[in-house]
Amino acid sequence: MENLNSLEHHFLIAMPNLADSWFEKTLVYVVEDNQHGSMGLVVNLPHKLILSQLLEHFQLPTDRLNSRSDLAEQVIMMGGPVDMEHGFILHQPPGDWQKSIHLKDNLAMTVSEDFLKAVSEGNQPEKLLVCLGFAGWEAGQLNEEIQQNNWLPIPYNESLLFDIEPDQKWLVALNTLGISPESLSMEAGHD
Repeated sequence: MENLNSLEHHFLIAMPNLADSWFEKTLVYVVEDNQHGSMGLVVNLPHKLILSQLLEHFQLPTDRLNSRSDLAEQVIMMGGPVDMEHGFILHQPPGDWQKSIHLKDNLAMTVSEDFLKAVSEGNQPEKLLVCLGFAGWEAGQLNEEIQQNNWLPIPYNESLLFDIEPDQKWLVALNTLGISPESLSMEAGHD
């Protein structure tokens, strides 16, 4: 039975309480949220690497990417402060990869090198976003942080994940709620 209070397949918008922290003005896609804890990927914090450099790091060819400069130059995201040497790829459609988790709305997360090999061969899914590292919370911790006004959850939006430039995602996410950054408060709005 699905947990109706789960934030899986939602976004978290960082609130002003997280200013001067690793998560300042971040947007997190929540991959997992259950009784064991929560896991998410920051989708708007660019890394210094681009996709072609990541493929080169794995000694994979990049010549097939030359016809898709948008893909070759796609910036890798810093998915979170935990385990930053490991990659997590959100993509659509899910496909058939060795280590994939199928999510809702035809979305999947893959963590296997066979995915990167396929990308290097020009066999990538239609949409993809690569993150290094992840954000993690112990059981109940994310809920507490939301109560403390650290995060504002919003429903998943495919365009927000894949189509908006990283430096605009946080602002666009706020705008989906009709909120401007100037109107944000550091005070929690509930008792």
